Amino acid sequence: MSEADAVAFTATDHAMMARALRLAERGAWTTRPNPMVGCVIVQAGEVVGEGWHQRKGGPHAEVFALQAAGERARGATAYVTLEPCAHTGSTGPCADALVAAGVARVVAAMRDPFPQVDGAGFDRLRAAGIEVASGLLEAEARTLNQGYLSRLERGRPWLRVKLACSLDGRTAMANGDSKWISGEASRRDVMRWRARSGALLTGSGTVLADDPQLTVRLGDDTPVVAPLRVVLDAGLATAARGRVRDGAAPTLYLHAADAKVPRGFDAARMAVPRRAGQLDLEAVLALLAGQGINEVQVEAGATLSGAFLRAGLVDELLLYIAPVLLGDRARPLFEGLGIDAMAQRLHLRAVDTRQVGDDLRLLLRPAAA
Repeated sequence: MSEADAVAFTATDHAMMARALRLAERGAWTTRPNPMVGCVIVQAGEVVGEGWHQRKGGPHAEVFALQAAGERARGATAYVTLEPCAHTGSTGPCADALVAAGVARVVAAMRDPFPQVDGAGFDRLRAAGIEVASGLLEAEARTLNQGYLSRLERGRPWLRVKLACSLDGRTAMANGDSKWISGEASRRDVMRWRARSGALLTGSGTVLADDPQLTVRLGDDTPVVAPLRVVLDAGLATAARGRVRDGAAPTLYLHAADAKVPRGFDAARMAVPRRAGQLDLEAVLALLAGQGINEVQVEAGATLSGAFLRAGLVDELLLYIAPVLLGDRARPLFEGLGIDAMAQRLHLRAVDTRQVGDDLRLLLRPAAA
């Protein structure tokens, strides 16, 4: 039986944790590689302070909430979406701050698997005589920080493949022309998904064919940490070209160990091993996890997208379906899946379905996940 099962959480507990989760989500574009965290402090049924982790290196959610609450934090309940930290990093331990403020009870959505926390925050609170309960809305908290948890628990980022297709499942004409299948509203929506990603990954073929910019362009002053642009280019064939070299965002080239590095090539690069003649995609993701990347959004063609899917590395598929037909000579969504019989078909489940402009947006995950 989990701690959540053993604790009788009240309606107020649920409402306050839901509020903390909404606050946490405000940091989706600025906190990485740190997790998104929200905190609400309640005294006698009244919210007296709240806050969220706004950016890497800045104060944590608990600090903002305690500052807002002031003396009213004494004897209060603090609702936190993640176990308060117990170590000193860019800021001091939040568990100590809660103890010093005199809160009487801490309700956390989940334990933090970060090695320097992982239960130590709860232990420090309990040692100070503070009542601690965890597990409230844990599923929602895990979904919020799925990338952070994936990096810590699986050793690889959460991988999302973004594609746009026609009603007949085609992504480009036979000559490669794909501008634009989806509508303007969908393209704006993609920018919001890019903004929450730690890295935008593409392949050399897409750089050569489409010359993508792979930046976040929201059209306003909303603060965003620019995602890392990652180009998989085994032989560094694209080293001297493409808008990914424009300096608008950091770019990392991942190549084979035997690639010949062009003279004067000064972009960031790292070698990864090959598997079956191609760059090892599992090694690619492990490398990116080592760089602190929580979420990767793949924006590539059918070959690379299909390779990730075939390798079982796709956590979710972000698919925009436009109300157009491109015909059977146009290019498919995925190549190389090797499906020859109905029994081999890949099962997906719809997590979210909504209309964006004239397009239908599907968020899909492998059925077994």
